[in-house]
Formats: sequence, structure tokens, C-alpha cells
Amino acid sequence: MLAILRLGEDASGAAIRASVEEGSRRTVWIGAIYTTLQRMADKGLVAATVAAPSGPGERKRKIFAIAPEGQEALGQAYNTWARMTRGLKPKLESM
Repeated sequence: MLAILRLGEDASGAAIRASVEEGSRRTVWIGAIYTTLQRMADKGLVAATVAAPSGPGERKRKIFAIAPEGQEALGQAYNTWARMTRGLKPKLESM
């Protein structure tokens, strides 16, 4: 969901994959991305729309967005992370 948040209106499957690979410094299979996106959609955390091709010869793309339930879940996860790491910034940065 962080990749979708970062990408905004450009959150296609391929862009999400590139963002996850860049952030994790690991190779990620596109099938794993779409499987995860489908699971999140099934839980109501993300929603997909189909974008029309922007030019001749281009294909339709699915664009993903964080649904209201996903926004709430992401906010709760962030707040938990912030509470759990309070005061640890110097220690974490020196690792």
C-alpha cells in the first residue's frame, strides 16, 4: 500500500512493482504484485479502475488506489510504528 500511496494516480501494476523493487532492493515478480493486490482488493483495502489507453497502440491499464478501509489500516499501522519506535531514532540510524 505504501507504493500505491507514493505513486498516487500513476499506481499501475508495473509502477507498483518498480517502486517495491526500488524500496526493497529485491527483484519482485509481477505475478506476486498482482496476487497481493487482488488479496488487498478482496479485503476492501484497495480498489482498481481501468484507464483508457493514452495513445495509439497502447493497452488499457489497471490503476490502483487505496480504499477508505485501506487508508484507515495504513494510518493505524503508521501510528503503531511511530509509538513503538519513539525515542529509537538515534539507535536505529546507527545500526
